Amino acid sequence: MVNEALADTLEKSEIHYMTDRMNAIGERTGNPEGIEIKRVADCVAFYSKTMPWGLFNNVKGLVQEADIPELLQFYRERERDFEFHIIPSKANRSVLQALHRAGFYQSAFHTSLYCESREVVFDDHEEISVRELSADELDTYAEIHCLGTGLSLNGKEAVAENNRVLFIRPNWRYYIGFYRNAPAAVAVMHMEEGVASLTFAATLPQYRQQGLQTRLLQRRINDAYLNGCKLVVGQCTYCSASHRNMERVGMRIGYTRATWSKA
Repeated sequence: MVNEALADTLEKSEIHYMTDRMNAIGERTGNPEGIEIKRVADCVAFYSKTMPWGLFNNVKGLVQEADIPELLQFYRERERDFEFHIIPSKANRSVLQALHRAGFYQSAFHTSLYCESREVVFDDHEEISVRELSADELDTYAEIHCLGTGLSLNGKEAVAENNRVLFIRPNWRYYIGFYRNAPAAVAVMHMEEGVASLTFAATLPQYRQQGLQTRLLQRRINDAYLNGCKLVVGQCTYCSASHRNMERVGMRIGYTRATWSKA
């Protein structure tokens, strides 16, 4: 059942994979994406010079009122807008009031779902197949990543390079899904401390609503079980197609966190 300890585990899984992802990207020669990670008491601030999106510029963990000035200064020095990601069990009235006084407002919600790992009997669907991605398919992965998320293919090379450094790390798994033998979808999983995080998934627009993401979810839940992970965690937009797919395979809501952005 959902409780504060489980909520803390769900949040830590997201912090773990983001830390590993950002560290790996930052270890590329010359740190071309300008990655920095700053720890302030019980929270973590992520920053990227070249990737301005909130995904790469945010604060996670337990934020105390006394931490806010140091966090604001960190991003101010880098001239970067950023987000606070606050889960319900760590929401504190004085902190939220302090964020409001600093010019932040709650701009969005984001949902974390979970389930126990288990052996999965895959749905029969002769038109769909899923397997782990091979190293020589990272360009294909990057193309599906871009087109499946609405990014320009101009960023394909950067996506490929940022994922190439993750691909070789032992706690990451990459998957590719085929529809009638055509590359159609991708997914990623990170495993740490007995928890598997479903960190990314995308399907090419022309292959959506064919069951690819359901199969990729089932494969990752099964692989988490085979690799000794007891819990599987994923994040998505509330009531999105991803949300429905996760519930379809037995995942349920752990919490819906608040995103606080600069007004």
